[in-house]
Amino acid sequence: MSTHLKELCHTHFPGNKEDSPAEHFSKMAQWCEDNKVSHDVYGDGETIQAFEQKVADLLGYEAGLFVVTGTMTQPTVLELVTKQKRNPIVAMHPSSHIYVHERQGYQLQNRFTVMPIGNPYQTWQLSDLKAWPDEIAAVLYELPMREIGGQLPSWQELEEIKAYCAEKDIHLHMDGARLWEAAAYYQKEYREIASGFDTTYVSLYKGINGLGGSMLLGSKEFVQLASMWMKRQGGNLYHRTPYVVSAAMQFDDRLAKLPALFERTQQIYKVIEEFPALSVSPTQPHSNMLHLILPFSCEKVKELQKTFAKEEGIWFGHPQVTAHPNQSILEWYVGDQLLDIEDEQLRSFFNRLLDSAV
Repeated sequence: MSTHLKELCHTHFPGNKEDSPAEHFSKMAQWCEDNKVSHDVYGDGETIQAFEQKVADLLGYEAGLFVVTGTMTQPTVLELVTKQKRNPIVAMHPSSHIYVHERQGYQLQNRFTVMPIGNPYQTWQLSDLKAWPDEIAAVLYELPMREIGGQLPSWQELEEIKAYCAEKDIHLHMDGARLWEAAAYYQKEYREIASGFDTTYVSLYKGINGLGGSMLLGSKEFVQLASMWMKRQGGNLYHRTPYVVSAAMQFDDRLAKLPALFERTQQIYKVIEEFPALSVSPTQPHSNMLHLILPFSCEKVKELQKTFAKEEGIWFGHPQVTAHPNQSILEWYVGDQLLDIEDEQLRSFFNRLLDSAV
């Protein structure tokens, strides 16, 4: 139902604009022609290997590896590490994708043991890690944390965690599904943020707008080992070309746009401040995403979503349930859509939304 309603709308608040398949494939074809692209064969090809190295260099790693999904990438990394260390314990925030959204695959496949650390609604600090007396093989840190509104730890907190993990020989892995969105907040190069992480995963569609896929970054030795295990899990696609071309052709432009998206997020926060009935998490933007907290139930927001979609052609996102029965959350990724929407249009929407809920 929500996909159908979304397609009815001419105005979308969250997310980036998406081309139709015909438009996107046409751009891909032109890019392939301009760059004389040939198909890879099981990952062996000039275009894909150049792109893997480009992303590795950007993040300061020796090697990169295209993997068809992040859900394949991250558990494989953590399983390999825990086997090498002969210790199954992996520490991560309770909102981590592996823990929340992957159908408990790590557990049902006996891959490793998750130790959830920190407060579910805040980023975790070194003290949260030290609170456990257990020997830990690996730590996963998501930058930024999607499920809590795109929050990021302070730079000092992150550096303390990096130093501690290095001192204790704990493998530090970054869930960088939205790493591209973190640089504007930290005002650091991507390689500075990734420095100290033994391995990193990044998405090729979140923020980049590619068709799909992910990239694993690490040492040559580890990436080669991981590559073999991706093949063993059925990740050995004959041609990766469509995914790689889709991401590579817009990679630089997408990264270049992110500072403007963060600036737009700061502007949107100021507009939201004009409406006392609305609140936002985090209280100040850490990335170009946020949780807009509405003062009425999720069921009510779903009704309003249908009304706005059918009568006004406005899509404002997927409402989420909260612990409070009279509140709900909208996750807004501030992308192309909100970049092009005027503040007055936002104000008008907020006024109509709040009036409709009375």
